[in-house]
Order: sequence, then C-alpha cells, then structure tokens
Amino acid sequence: MTLDPKNLGPEDRTALIRLVLTLADSKRLMGIRYSDWLLGAPSVETGIATSSMAQDEWGHARLLYAMLKELDVDPEPIEHDRQASEYASVAALDEEAPDWAALVAMMALADAAIATVLGSFAEGAFETARSRVPKMLAEERFHASLAAAWFRRLAASEGEARPLLERAVERMLPGLLAWAGADDESARRLVDAGVIASADERLTVFRDGVRDLLAEIDVDVDAVEPDADWDVERGRTGGQPAEEAVARARGDLNRALFVE
Repeated sequence: MTLDPKNLGPEDRTALIRLVLTLADSKRLMGIRYSDWLLGAPSVETGIATSSMAQDEWGHARLLYAMLKELDVDPEPIEHDRQASEYASVAALDEEAPDWAALVAMMALADAAIATVLGSFAEGAFETARSRVPKMLAEERFHASLAAAWFRRLAASEGEARPLLERAVERMLPGLLAWAGADDESARRLVDAGVIASADERLTVFRDGVRDLLAEIDVDVDAVEPDADWDVERGRTGGQPAEEAVARARGDLNRALFVE
C-alpha cells in the first residue's frame, strides 16, 4: 500500500508533519552533539569518525526536512527560524554531553532510538520515506558499530568511565523508551495509516537493539519504564534543547551567507 499525501485528512497530515519534524530535528541535534566532540574525542581517529557522523546526521536532516515539501510545508523557515521551544528533537540531545562516556551513551541509545523509528518509517506506506530512508539506515550501521565498541570498552573500564556511562544511561534511557514507543493520538493515526509500525513493535525493536549493550553495565532494559512526561504537541518528553545548540542548528552565525 502506498500513501498519497494529497489524500490525507488534515489531522493525519499534521501527524505526518510531526513525525518528519521529530526525526529531522533529532538528526540535526544529533549532528550538533557529535560536532561538540570533534576536538575532544579520546583519539584523533575517533575525532575523525565523530566528524564523519556529524556530517551524516546533518545530511539526513536536510533530506528529512525536504520531505515537508510534499506535505505543502516550506522547510526553509522550519530549518532556520524556529525557537528552541518549537523543536521536536529527542530530549536526550537537549544538552551537550558533559563527558565522553555521556556521548557514547548518546551514540548507543539516542542514535539507536532514532534509527528504530526511521526503520519503521522506511517500511511504511509513505513512498518518499521508503525511497530515501534506507540509505540513511545503511550509514547508521557505522555509527552503531562505533557506539557498541566504545560502550563495551567503557563498560569494562575499572576507572571512572563505567560509573559515568551508567549515570548517562540512567538519565536518558526512560525518555528514549517513551519516544521510540510513542502511543499518543498522533502516533496512532500514523499506525492506522500504515506509515509506521505499532508502538509495541517499535519499542520491542529498540529494546532488542540495545539489550545486549545495556547488559554490559547490568541494566535490564525490559525493567526500565518509559518516561511519563510527554509533550503531545511536539511528540517528545518535556523541556527543550539548549538555546546555544539551536542557534547553531539554525545557522545564526552564518545567516548572511545562506546559499540554497
């Protein structure tokens, strides 16, 4: 079954716009968080890999924002004019990672949650997602392999790295579970339209994808409850990204140089 956006009712269209926005905003902020560590990574090689991942995420975000054109939404003001309170990105990316262990937790969990929802989107009825998202997911496999390697390395550490990793996971995991398994009215509309899989299916995929990694630090992902603090309008847990990050995402410093 293929979904024609022209045949969507206003509420279903709004739900699809919200899905595209939450994915695009999350990709944009994920790129910001990788870029925060270009010069602070533990090795030159890891810094180069982080740079590559930041570029991937920004490229993915641009492709996702461009999908809005098919829903009669101009992506330019969406990308460059919104305030932090309007962003729909996952809450785990709101603040810069305070240490390398926290960035590794973002890599392993936030990137995995985004990939989970993207994978469901790619298998749904929206043809544009079916054609464009698989390439994004192929590039995400490199991110996942680097994340897993670093997660296991820090989990096996006898120094301060493991406790830092544990605290970062404890802080971000409930919100990511809520986001990956969103089951509000907007999400249910998309499930009914065949755009994404059910909340239970998405949540199962995410849990299965991170279960073995989390076991490395003795966390049972099935025992962790999703965060109940849910913003229905933006499709995320409460709060907003840091103003500084959003200014960078909008391109405020280079606004006079924008070229489309």
